[in-house]
Amino acid sequence: NSFASEVTRVAREVGTEGKLGVQAQVSGLAGTWKDLTDSVNSMAGNLTAQVRNIAEVTTAVANGDLSKKITVDVKGEILELKNTINTM
Repeated sequence: NSFASEVTRVAREVGTEGKLGVQAQVSGLAGTWKDLTDSVNSMAGNLTAQVRNIAEVTTAVANGDLSKKITVDVKGEILELKNTINTM
């Protein structure tokens, strides 16, 4: 079905192929299926924002600009990474 293929596509493209900014697009969903699709899109969107912000800051650091800081709201291990990079 289109739900399964879209969720699989997003998981593959974001999780395996490193393509950021990908979103599942399934029309006509309601209830649990819509909630699941929204959750997958939220996860992909959060990961995209986190990685892009970290990449922007580490590129600046590599170019000698230590003024840039990671600003995205993160938790867990990504927070540890943010704190480490922001101390540079």
